[in-house]
Amino acid sequence: MVTINNLHMLYGKTSVLTNINLEVPKQSVTAIIGPSGSGKTTLLRLINLLEHPTSGTISFDGIANMSSVRNPLELRRRMAMVFQKPVLFKGNVYYNVAYGLKVRNTEQSIVASLVQQALEMVGLEGYEKREPLTLSGGEVQRVALARAIVTKPELLLLDEPTANLDPVSTTMVETIFSRVIGEMGTTVIISTHDMSQGQRMANQVGVLVGGEILHIGNPLEVFNMPKDLQVAQFVGIENMLRGTITANRDGIVNVEVGDWLLEGISNFDVGTNVTACIRPEAITLSTEQTSTSARNSFYGTINAITASGPVTHVTIDCGIPILATVTSKSSDEMNLAEGTLVSAIFKATAVHILPN
Repeated sequence: MVTINNLHMLYGKTSVLTNINLEVPKQSVTAIIGPSGSGKTTLLRLINLLEHPTSGTISFDGIANMSSVRNPLELRRRMAMVFQKPVLFKGNVYYNVAYGLKVRNTEQSIVASLVQQALEMVGLEGYEKREPLTLSGGEVQRVALARAIVTKPELLLLDEPTANLDPVSTTMVETIFSRVIGEMGTTVIISTHDMSQGQRMANQVGVLVGGEILHIGNPLEVFNMPKDLQVAQFVGIENMLRGTITANRDGIVNVEVGDWLLEGISNFDVGTNVTACIRPEAITLSTEQTSTSARNSFYGTINAITASGPVTHVTIDCGIPILATVTSKSSDEMNLAEGTLVSAIFKATAVHILPN
């Protein structure tokens, strides 16, 4: 649906996007994740033809280099964009949702039906006469989404769509997105700094940092097998242990980290300086020193424990610092607390090894 080649964007002398290459398949969800200021919004505005790139090309559904077409309005009418802070027009909800149909000269006889369908899809049936100032933040975002989908766009662009919402509204809006994508078969590009949102919603994820896409792939690859240390750090791999490979037996390696040896999967040669990356949720905790088939088991003392809703973050001093994430229920059942002795257990396949 969208193909981007060698895209660069400058504001004055400041580089905002550098050498962006991206392919977005039809009827897929692509999440562009990255910190604030990384260029995510600019990328979506370029795709939506609100701005023109300094160099490079963006193609849409086989139409090469959209920025050079004579009538961009015809292309933009095949897309819709929902902004991080949507602005509703003066007028009631019905007027706002119907606006895109009005400017497309849609037959008046079917406008009311299409508006009703869109409002039902976002769970706002009966809100037609409500004024924008009477709506909550979540309801405003849903009206903006209804206004976008009522025209049945082939491409839907979502710019940080839940950044300003509370957790309940975020869950509701994400559910609506999933329903829209499933029922309409729309191609979606979503920008977000919420990594878990990208992981939940997307078929492919691109990590945009400092104006460059550092890694693109399916969520499993990006979040568990990042291409480099910068991506690993951004996607939440909090255990990043520097060491040296001391043995390699058919792809199963020993990594010397301080006084410890851990096992992982790698083709790097003996003597290579590496960083072993282990996601906190891949680590199992036990209050007993039991035998296990897992190749890595380290015994140590909990020196910090932090509850965060349904999960608990546990930091263990095993001679090397290890951070594990367990469910709060498991934490309670094991009576985990500072000073508790535990085993931190993880498989060799949970260790992603990157060169320093």
